[in-house]
Amino acid sequence: MNKVKVGFALCGSFCTISSALTQMKHLVQNNYDVYPILSPIVYSANTRFSIAEELRKEIETLTGKKIIHTIEEAEPIGPKKMFDVLAVCPCTGNTLAKLAYGITDTSVTMAVKAHIRNNRPVVLAIASNDALGATAKNIGFILNTRNYYFVPFSQDDPINKERSIIADFGLLEETIISAMDSKQLQPVIK
Repeated sequence: MNKVKVGFALCGSFCTISSALTQMKHLVQNNYDVYPILSPIVYSANTRFSIAEELRKEIETLTGKKIIHTIEEAEPIGPKKMFDVLAVCPCTGNTLAKLAYGITDTSVTMAVKAHIRNNRPVVLAIASNDALGATAKNIGFILNTRNYYFVPFSQDDPINKERSIIADFGLLEETIISAMDSKQLQPVIK
């Protein structure tokens, strides 16, 4: 049996990058062939959560693959049918809005556009402080769009951040398996 080829895109929800890396490691350990894709900000920004160069080295060592981080590098994903499934983990509200409105201006949005043109599944692990605010309409739109699947999500701090939503990253693999069978893992809202 061939390994499942997973494009694994990381966007700039910096406080959730370590959780995303845990899932990336889990997929690699469970015999998935993981191809890393980083948004420009994740590729280059030093934050209180990570140093960009160290993060890049860790990801390339883990996956054994060169990071895709430019629009030009992401464009061939579609024509070459590089992945069986593409996961955006974490998926920020900004990236979700761009996907909803067809904006292709980063390596991640180009990867999704290129991949989805082949009617292959895209899994979104949302992490957004305004998911129940300005981003809510984009969640609704994407929920109703073919070939997109959400990792089940919930409010992460309803008292102090009432509009904030985060995916249950521990359900990423289960969501990938379900998405490859053209089914949304349920319940979407936990």
